[in-house]
Amino acid sequence: MNKKPYGNDFKLGVLGGGQLGRMLLQEAVNTDIKLSALDPDASAPCHQIVHEFKHGSFKDAATVVEFGKDKDVVTVEIEHVSIEGLKELEKQGVKVFPQPDLLAIVQDKGLQKEFYQKHDIPTAPFKLVKDKAELLENIDLLPVAQKMRTGGYDGRGVSILKSEADLDKAFDVPSVLESFVPFEKELSVIAARNEAGEIVTFPAVELDFNPDANLVELLFAPAKISKETEEKASAVARKTIEAFGLVGLLAVELFLTKDGDILVNEVAPRPHNSGHHTIEANITSQYAQHLRAILNLPLGSTDLIRPAAMVNLLGAPGHEGSAVYEGLEEIMAIPGVYVHIYGKAVTKPFRKMGHVTITADSADEAREKAMKVKSIIQVKTA
Repeated sequence: MNKKPYGNDFKLGVLGGGQLGRMLLQEAVNTDIKLSALDPDASAPCHQIVHEFKHGSFKDAATVVEFGKDKDVVTVEIEHVSIEGLKELEKQGVKVFPQPDLLAIVQDKGLQKEFYQKHDIPTAPFKLVKDKAELLENIDLLPVAQKMRTGGYDGRGVSILKSEADLDKAFDVPSVLESFVPFEKELSVIAARNEAGEIVTFPAVELDFNPDANLVELLFAPAKISKETEEKASAVARKTIEAFGLVGLLAVELFLTKDGDILVNEVAPRPHNSGHHTIEANITSQYAQHLRAILNLPLGSTDLIRPAAMVNLLGAPGHEGSAVYEGLEEIMAIPGVYVHIYGKAVTKPFRKMGHVTITADSADEAREKAMKVKSIIQVKTA
């Protein structure tokens, strides 16, 4: 990179202008990086605050090329973008991180699973099927999690098929049939890698999912796991980002099995919901680390400053319309509570509207405060 990755003449483009772009922008401002965003939603959370906001589809190749052609580096806050457009930008000399070929693998859960298999990365047993008819030929595999190969996001595109009685919920699309794993906990480790090949990982966190929406509802840092398990989870995350050769962040979602094994569930090549707490709880936030990685700067320390928990603010069931945050003042009176509202005007059931990070002197205290916060705050409509 000839141009220094900070200062008035450096331009960073982000495909996506949602909450991840918004939090990335807050870090970019600290080093005077001019951040521009492209998003199909004209009122996306970034639209009023980035250096330049372009309204358009990041899935359209021509739009992506037009947006990115004058940028020094282009990155993403969502993986469902035009690979063709990003490859054309690379041909024109624009640096694209994470790399388009790697994004293409992540976009297809079938290719993801085959990648893990090829590189000896531990993952649950699976079978690829092209449609529902082929699924029905493999009902002996039940129970399984059926995952659409493409298009799934934020819990959508996954159907849990425990028995033949659930087959009416099956997708009639190319899918991954993933064997159920008897797991003890769901964990996440975020790894970072820069162009120089330096790799660091954040401490593992423990995830608690909303069973109705299949979305992370609570997060606890550090995870309640042994030192040996922590080291094993970190090693798997390092191996995964190294196998990809990815430049940027890779959130590696993991199963800790009842036998103590670590299996890769899925990955996300960008800042991730399981790293929001790092803004307040770690020496370097995941957003600062993402910038360091894609700009080939030295990676920062990932040490945890204080134990933390995070509560995702999801739209309440049965509410769709202008968002109202009930209990906001009450939770802000609790010491160690940090509120992040994403600027989405309209709430929908289970839509991510914000998050609350809670820090405390101990992990148990952070958990206790998180449960209190969760019981108080709700996102509803007027």
